[in-house]
Amino acid sequence: MKPYVSIIMGSTSDLKVMKSAAEFLDSMEIPFEINALSAHRTPELVAEFAKNASARGIKVIIAGAGGAAHLPGVIAASTELPVIGVPIRSSNSMDGWDSILSILQMPGGIPVATMAIDGAKNAAIYAMQILSVGDESIKARFSEYKKSLASKIAKANEELAEVKYNYKTN
Repeated sequence: MKPYVSIIMGSTSDLKVMKSAAEFLDSMEIPFEINALSAHRTPELVAEFAKNASARGIKVIIAGAGGAAHLPGVIAASTELPVIGVPIRSSNSMDGWDSILSILQMPGGIPVATMAIDGAKNAAIYAMQILSVGDESIKARFSEYKKSLASKIAKANEELAEVKYNYKTN
């Protein structure tokens, strides 16, 4: 089985955030790989990875990084694949704002889709949505996932109907 999605993080300390992307892709039966690469400590490996990802069958890259968070942009500069950036709140972070701005403020011509701080699950959902454009089976699973979200809200409202207050009108 070849991976469709590559999950990259700046260091293994980012796994606590990025694992939610892996868990979602796994639950949706989307093949993925997961690796650590550092834009600052291994720039040659990052460039090599980005340049060869498409030839290896990768269709979407999810890149998570904290602090200065250059990893998603460095990858995007060297590949034609869509890159989804996940800013990570880290020990050397200004509550994640340095990371989000580093990823969000890419120069024209080098886009990176940027998720919320620690938003790895949404990155995986977005990757699945991108993949669904060219794959009917992934599109069907994505559609079922979206329906499951609606049914969770319907169930929540049924449960809320049972909550009693003196002045509650519904």
